[in-house]
Amino acid sequence: MTDPGALLNDIQWNEDGLVPAIAQDAESGEVLMLAWMNREALARTIEEGRAIYWSRSRDALWRKGEESGHVQQLRELRIDCDRDTVLMKVEQLGGIACHTGRRHCFFQRLQDGGWQVTEDVIKSPDEIYGNAP
Repeated sequence: MTDPGALLNDIQWNEDGLVPAIAQDAESGEVLMLAWMNREALARTIEEGRAIYWSRSRDALWRKGEESGHVQQLRELRIDCDRDTVLMKVEQLGGIACHTGRRHCFFQRLQDGGWQVTEDVIKSPDEIYGNAP
């Protein structure tokens, strides 16, 4: 197996040491979400075979699904031609990628001069994260 450290040197990290990471459903091709990774998140994603991101708001590693159970199992990893964006083809366990309880994060479409919600909530965030009464 190739040394993950050497692979990480091929990435064009931004000034904050991050790279955008797109999660795409490996079967359907649907774009599920975009998040950020630092070197450690990408190295652990490669090692563990599941999506691990860098949470800018928490300033910490974020294992997708650690609270919700909606893990993203890595099926394929790619970088773009400029080596400044990562594409992960994943199996989305539980069918929900978005913290709003929807299949994906891109559920708002510009229509008639405004943003229209195009996807229903599959499971409420309160149910997912344990805030339900």
